[in-house]
Amino acid sequence: MSIDWKSYDPAPFYDELIQSRGRPRPVAKKLTDYLSSLDDQELQTRKQAADHAILEMGISFTVYSEGENIDRAWPFDIIPRVIPKREWQTVEKGLVQRLTALNLFIDDVYNDQKIFRDKVLPKYVLNNSKNFREQCKGIHPPHGVWAHICGSDLVRDGDGTLFVLEDNLRVPSGVSYMLENRQVTKRVFPEVFENSSILPVDEYPTQLFDMLASISPRPQDFPEVVVLTPGIFNSAYFEHSFLAQRMGAELVEGADLVVGDDDCVYMRTIQGLERVDVIYRRIDDEFMDPEAFNAESMLGVPGLMRAWRNGKVGIANAPGSGVADDKVIYAYVPDMIKYYLDQDPIIPNVPTYLCVNEKEREYVLKHLDELVVKPANESGGYGMLVGPHATKKQRAEFAQLIKKDPRNYIAQPTLNLSVAPTLCDEGLEPRHLDLRPFVLQGVRTDVTAGGLTRVAMRKGSLVVNSSQGGGSKDTWIVDEEA
Repeated sequence: MSIDWKSYDPAPFYDELIQSRGRPRPVAKKLTDYLSSLDDQELQTRKQAADHAILEMGISFTVYSEGENIDRAWPFDIIPRVIPKREWQTVEKGLVQRLTALNLFIDDVYNDQKIFRDKVLPKYVLNNSKNFREQCKGIHPPHGVWAHICGSDLVRDGDGTLFVLEDNLRVPSGVSYMLENRQVTKRVFPEVFENSSILPVDEYPTQLFDMLASISPRPQDFPEVVVLTPGIFNSAYFEHSFLAQRMGAELVEGADLVVGDDDCVYMRTIQGLERVDVIYRRIDDEFMDPEAFNAESMLGVPGLMRAWRNGKVGIANAPGSGVADDKVIYAYVPDMIKYYLDQDPIIPNVPTYLCVNEKEREYVLKHLDELVVKPANESGGYGMLVGPHATKKQRAEFAQLIKKDPRNYIAQPTLNLSVAPTLCDEGLEPRHLDLRPFVLQGVRTDVTAGGLTRVAMRKGSLVVNSSQGGGSKDTWIVDEEA
């Protein structure tokens, strides 16, 4: 028995593949027709082939649970998410616009602070920012870029409108899974790729290397680039090693690097010390340099900030870029775009209530059962409250947290997140999802054709993070005209 799209019902949500019961979206018609040609047994065989490929390729992530680090195979759904190229071109412009404004903001924060003097943003958001770094004041990195790699999370509401849910500017992760998802899908559905114009994503490692090379202090065709990892116990270690390998860069830990008397960074090799030009760091600011930040850090490199400040090494993302990762500052990004670029935002923010504002806080406290409440500087879905799915006790506890530290919390409406057909144990079912595209900014700007689609594998869940039980899909940007 094959898939019967008339029996698949996404209502009441916006579905990425299906317009209404039995009616696929034009951009997804080739895919849905192809899936209809496969019987249940064939579909399950393809699913098993994908699971086997993931194990064979060693695609894993780490879950921290009850004091243990558990490596798990990457949860993957074989039914892709499809987006028309025409729509994507607008999204791409919006992402470039957003990152350009965010980088202008970070540069302003550590130098002139005009945006505060002109009262576009209130100064308190900076005074209480956990990711503002005094050590970065007065620095002008190459091309004025601080956040070289950005992963802004996009969600689609019930009427099909795309919103930016949050920006990830410190150490954004997930791009390796986007690349591996494509490889697995090509193995599972090779026929569809032969007959569809799906934009490629596999040039990302080359674009990443070129961007990193563009911030090298020494003008060379092939500067020495390293990926700095906290080590094998980090949840994203698979990605660190994957990207280093794909770029032809060295994967190093803090102990492999040393800062010399000339303030240059060197890598220890069996031939002796070798100068490093650019560090793609996957370590949080506070652990990067025990001289400048946390003196007890064993993960970083003493003197690294000094080397960067003196222009002897490039670092991506730059220390201090996380100041714009703050979810309170997120609420002001549309104002930044207007202020720095004199443009209207192409992709809107989700409406956001700032609990530090007395009137907005009162509204949030009265409507906790309708809202999603998030701490300003957490990631991975930790520390948040999904009001409609929370117990009365959980809402009461969150009310106390908000009253105790209102600056640390924002609230947003519970969106009717879009869904897509997902192959579950019970058959094909709608599951909520989001999208994390990746934007690279150095001497030029590149946007991935699509991104990492994350799926809430649990029925009815709105939480898509892999750390919270989510999975992912391949994301196809399809050129219908071709």
